[in-house]
Amino acid sequence: MSVAEGPAVGAGPRRQPPPLRRNRDFLLLWLGAGVSVLGDRAATVAFPLLMIWYGGSATEAGLVGFAGLLPMLLVQLPAGVVVDRLDRRKTMIVCDVAGLLAMLSVGVALLNGRLWLPHMLAVAFVEGTAAIFYRLSERAAVRNVVHPDHLAPALSQNEARARAAGLLGQPLGSSLYGAARWSPFVFAAASHLLALVSLLCIRKKFQTERREEPWRLRAEMAEGFAWLLRQRFLRAAISLVAVTNVLFQALSLALVLIVKESGGSPASIGFIGLVSGAGGIIGALTGSQFVQRMNPGTVMISIFAVWSALMPVVALTSNVYVLAALFAGTSFAGAVLNVMAGVYQVQITPDEMQGRVGSVAGLLSSGASSLGALGGGFALSAVGSTGTVLAVGAVMAATLVTAVLVPSVRRAKRTESPHRPEPPGSRA
Repeated sequence: MSVAEGPAVGAGPRRQPPPLRRNRDFLLLWLGAGVSVLGDRAATVAFPLLMIWYGGSATEAGLVGFAGLLPMLLVQLPAGVVVDRLDRRKTMIVCDVAGLLAMLSVGVALLNGRLWLPHMLAVAFVEGTAAIFYRLSERAAVRNVVHPDHLAPALSQNEARARAAGLLGQPLGSSLYGAARWSPFVFAAASHLLALVSLLCIRKKFQTERREEPWRLRAEMAEGFAWLLRQRFLRAAISLVAVTNVLFQALSLALVLIVKESGGSPASIGFIGLVSGAGGIIGALTGSQFVQRMNPGTVMISIFAVWSALMPVVALTSNVYVLAALFAGTSFAGAVLNVMAGVYQVQITPDEMQGRVGSVAGLLSSGASSLGALGGGFALSAVGSTGTVLAVGAVMAATLVTAVLVPSVRRAKRTESPHRPEPPGSRA
């Protein structure tokens, strides 16, 4: 992978930027997006509860879940083109308005005692689509809102925010549903409203200046693929991470079976998820420290080594506390890896291609995750939880060896992109 030279050093001492906590626009963006993600998570948890307990159909619950995930396959690539073409703040505003209206429509329908499956399918699809556009736009916008020196801490805080929202969204969604079946959706609508207000208060631009050119959807999506495939480290890293995503799907299924076979309860799964989520938050908050001190290849190999050591141990115990500690360790390492990958990709990608590259990377790294759940189910039926987990550990060890042997991973260095802009306006 060719690495461009860093920006030229100007004459005179370099002025240190103010702390990130004093960056008003980043704080507004971070808080608004965090509230929006939390509302979406609470609604996502409430959808199956609504369809099963109120609608009375597990099949309909599955259909609504499928409708919410379908945009990951249908929308993600064209969304990257749109994010690179249109004003990112306006795109996020449209997403918040769409989410607000969709969720509010569910709340109003339930307050009137109505539940209509096509309505729920449409809402889930709209919310899933808006979330993709919103996430790609926000991630691409961060480097235009913060000082270049603060990119790693900013993305680290974003990762921590996402994991905290996932951790809190589960109990929040179920608790709100228990209080009133319409309340999770009204809460989600209110979260979009708060996020919308925060966006309107941000002063800085979310992208560099663009030239007006005719739309070429297929060609521009292909440009995103082609650019990413030319980056040797990113290409290898995404391929390896895709394998680990499949493995973790199988490992999560095995965990449920291990707890069930040992006489545990669903509450035990919830406890493990809680501790695991806390590990992920800690990893996200400290991830920027690893990124700023270690080369990306070293970070990846180290994390793969941690996973290779922890995964097989899951097969050797049914103690809930030990399992919680093991999954907290894997989540900690995974959060650090996400921060490293995010910082590296954002730094080296030209601003006008951030959306496309992000969408391609997301599709390639996570698109095969469903195969992990499918394969894990077959493996658990065939060889049981112990055999499945040991097989997962063996594949993880092979992935670690591959990462060590691939030169583009082993020799990957930290890089500063010449495309990285100084934030418009003041240094912050």
